[in-house]
Parts: sequence; structure tokens; C-alpha cells
Amino acid sequence: MRMILGFFERYLILSEQEEERLMTEIKQMDDSDEIMHLPISWEEKGKKEGKKEGEIEARRKVALEMLKEGFTIDVIEKVTLVDREEIAKLKKSII
Repeated sequence: MRMILGFFERYLILSEQEEERLMTEIKQMDDSDEIMHLPISWEEKGKKEGKKEGEIEARRKVALEMLKEGFTIDVIEKVTLVDREEIAKLKKSII
């Protein structure tokens, strides 16, 4: 049932009335609590990808600040794990 909900959210746009009716019907099911807590694979994947992208962006920001403070590219690469090409792009953006 949770997968069906995921399908509706992704591919079918429900009106407020339709969504309320669907939720009402789900709540009437015996195992509705369990259904509502089952993860949908794309939700989990999206969370992981979002976290990873956030970490990458945070590293870029640190690298940018280190460039502004005059650190060498070697040190920035070692500390932030941002590759040299990306650091070079960041350096161009502040010049």
C-alpha cells in the first residue's frame, strides 16, 4: 500500500479531496500504522543523495574560504578532499 502511495505522489496528482479520501481509506486498514512507516526506496535514495550533495557543498565552501585565506591548493585538497580541478574553478570564481 505504501508503494501505491508513492506511485500516487510521484505520477498522479491528486486533488485535496482525493488525497483525503485515500488517507481515510488507508487509516481504516488494520495495518495502516505499519504501512505508513514503510520506507519507499526512492525516498531513502533521495535522502542519501541529498545528504551527500550537502556534504560536497560544505567542502566546497570550506575550500573557498581557505583559498580566500591564502592556503595552497595542496593543503586545501588534503583538508577538504575537494579535487584540484574543483579548487581551480573555485579560485577562478574569486578572482
